[in-house]
Amino acid sequence: MKDLILAIDQGTTGSRCIFFDPELEVRAQAYREIPQIYPRPGWVEHSPESIWESVRSTAQEAMRNGGIDPERIAGIGITNQRETSVVWERKTGTPIANAIVWQDRRTADICEKLRKEGREEEVRESTGLLLDPYFSGTKLFWMLENIPGARKRAEAGELAFGTIDSFLLYRLSGGRVHLTEVSNASRTLLLNLKTQEWDPRMLEIFRIPEPILSRLGSSSGIVGETKGLDFLPDGIPISGMIGDQQSALFGQRCFEPSTAKLTLGTGSFLLVNLGSQLIHSRFRLLTTIAWRIGNQPVQYALEGSAFIAGAAVQWLRDGLNVIHKSGEVEALAGSVPDSGGVVFVPALAGLGAPYWRAGARGIIMGIDRGTTRAHLARAALEGIALINVDLIQAIKDDTGADLRFLRVDGGAAANNLLMKMLADFSGVEVVRPAQFEATALGAAMLAGLGSGLFKGLGDFQKVREKPESFRPGLDPRAREEIRKRWKEAVSKA
Repeated sequence: MKDLILAIDQGTTGSRCIFFDPELEVRAQAYREIPQIYPRPGWVEHSPESIWESVRSTAQEAMRNGGIDPERIAGIGITNQRETSVVWERKTGTPIANAIVWQDRRTADICEKLRKEGREEEVRESTGLLLDPYFSGTKLFWMLENIPGARKRAEAGELAFGTIDSFLLYRLSGGRVHLTEVSNASRTLLLNLKTQEWDPRMLEIFRIPEPILSRLGSSSGIVGETKGLDFLPDGIPISGMIGDQQSALFGQRCFEPSTAKLTLGTGSFLLVNLGSQLIHSRFRLLTTIAWRIGNQPVQYALEGSAFIAGAAVQWLRDGLNVIHKSGEVEALAGSVPDSGGVVFVPALAGLGAPYWRAGARGIIMGIDRGTTRAHLARAALEGIALINVDLIQAIKDDTGADLRFLRVDGGAAANNLLMKMLADFSGVEVVRPAQFEATALGAAMLAGLGSGLFKGLGDFQKVREKPESFRPGLDPRAREEIRKRWKEAVSKA
């Protein structure tokens, strides 16, 4: 009986393969880190072959761990780090260089040049994005300009470009399918949000030859089958593909407009479902495609991201030795009733939405002789919460939506004190599901729909949830004072 879904969650720091059953319970899983490559300051790369090997090995390990018969796999779902860019040879499937990771800043000068030429408004109107090295279009431009012979080979149709979903699909299908799913395509600076097709004007601006691009496909539906693999049999449908943050939105069951989720990992990503309404942000949030199921209309989302969330706690651990293990921060921060006036803006990699200040730097304000490491730990958690309150407020202002609750996931969501701070400072109820792997879960749900294991969204509402809630309890005047001090600190950062 084909009753299991294999979800491949290929993230920035590693790859996880999880087998879900029809009740969306985890039957088996495995995880493997991938090497981070830093050739120069500000450059971040991954080996595509290491990514592929990590997916291959974790799929095998998960099957061993759970005693999974691969003949039971009804479909495969892929979710991925979104803007990371790969170019490979069509004939052999061999990458021509390392993948350029979404965190990479090497194209900052390219973005600044285009901005000075007055291109940003045109780009934003078409793609919903801003001119920033974060996105794939300038990464591909850089590769075509700097890898010997790449542009000529691309124009001749010898090379293929893709985000990680596309690269994995190509490998899983034995090189037979070159396709990018629309939520990932909407992060490239090359997709027109209205038409959901590659935009000829954007290809012209970024000097991208059309033969290097893929076909475009839906987030749910069979796009290919496994072929020629040594760890999976031929013929398993690849029936779900989606970018990681959109996948978490789907996995958190934010199917209705004005429902939102916040993923708290290394950074944080807040998405709100817009339904079929295309809204361009007035507060420098990103408009993106949430998903497309089969031939149904596209669903859109607004997204705000903060580059540092859990990474602030890692910095306390690795950079300052304030704590020895990340898990210690909650108890340490909870040992004092407040931060003692200390405010920590965790702009350790610049500020994302709604500020978009790449040159911003972290700041700790309000230190005196009485400040202890406990106050610093509490200020760090407050900073993580408050930088996301800015995103919540921007989404409220953009959409006019009254966010009654916010679903959370990601590793930092396990911190109860942080969750209570987020509820108190935002005035919004925070809901944390029992299943933390929302990203992989979303890919599994979409793959289950695409393969026919599930018949519609109503099937997911039947699956029982056991969420925890954190309700705001802070006096509004105290909340306003905290946010006032926060704004002052941000202005200094």
